[in-house]
This record gives sequence, structure tokens and C-alpha cells, in this order.
Amino acid sequence: MYESVGYEAYSEGEIFLNNQSAKIPAEGSIPRGFAPYDYEDTPEGKALATAELKNPIPATEENLAKGKELYGYFCAVCHGDKGDGQGILAQREKFLGIPSYADPGRNITEGSIYHVQMYGLNAMGSYTAQTNEEERWQITMHVENLKAELEGRPLKYSFSEEAEAPEFENEEETEMEEPTEDQTPSETIED
Repeated sequence: MYESVGYEAYSEGEIFLNNQSAKIPAEGSIPRGFAPYDYEDTPEGKALATAELKNPIPATEENLAKGKELYGYFCAVCHGDKGDGQGILAQREKFLGIPSYADPGRNITEGSIYHVQMYGLNAMGSYTAQTNEEERWQITMHVENLKAELEGRPLKYSFSEEAEAPEFENEEETEMEEPTEDQTPSETIED
């Protein structure tokens, strides 16, 4: 049986094009786990994302809870827990001029929030290395709710705190009877 020669990556070899064993990926190939983002890192790209980009994940309690958790890890140190720009780094004057989400004249949409997480803006860097696509959308949901709270508007995404009890067609059939004094358990557990 024939066994092929195993070449080391990045080694030189006369039989290879350009004398290199490692090859450039084919044009148009996409790495596993990577989702293409169609908006450029330019003012025009941000304006386009602000106008067009919409959140593709469903608004669920789990997504909102995860967005709040991730916001606490990555965003609150600068932007503050309430989104008012008063995070711990702003309070300690490490970064100054962090705007509130509710500052007048700020056109914040789900598309602009996501775009800024992708590329960063001003002193804020990109968060694509720390978060995946779904996590960035979850954070976006939380930021939109913070903005609504700061502006005194109803939350964009909300769920009741208490889960509703399931309804039964015949309540009497589902209730358990209280045992009487003359009833004994049918089995006993011995140690």
C-alpha cells in the first residue's frame, strides 16, 4: 500500500508552486464558524447598518438574560450598568466622555449597536474576538432596553417575571386529595 509523504506546514519544497507547502485558501472560501458581515468599517457602512440591519434572533427570556449577563462582562465597565456612561472606568476617570445611550441626537438602532460591536467606534474597540454573532445580538437586545429605560419609554423586549401556571380543563380532577387519619402508606421504606 502506498503512503503519501507528510509535509510540514510552511516547509519549502521544490514540487510545490512558489516552493511552499502551505497554500493560500481558495478565493471566496469562508472559515468554519465565521459569518460574513456585509457592512464596511466606514461612516457610510455604519449609516447603512443603522438603517438596514435587523436582529435575526428571537426575543426570548433566555436571550435577554444572556444579553444582560454579557453586557455586565464586556460593556458595563465603561457604559455603566444602566447605560448612562458612568461605568467604573468613567468614575475613575480612566476614560472620559463615554456618552449615555439616551443622549439627545444619538441615532441608536439595533443595526448601529451591532455595527459598533463589530468594528468599534472612537475609543471603543471591536468585540468580535470576545463574542460570537449570537452573543452580539443578545447584547444588542439589552442595550435597546437600557436606552428605553433611560428615555422613560416602555422596554422594547420584556417578559413577565412570574411564569404562568398551566391551566387544566377540569381543576377538580387535578387536585390531590388530603390523606385521612385512617389511611396508611402502601409501602414503607426501611433503612
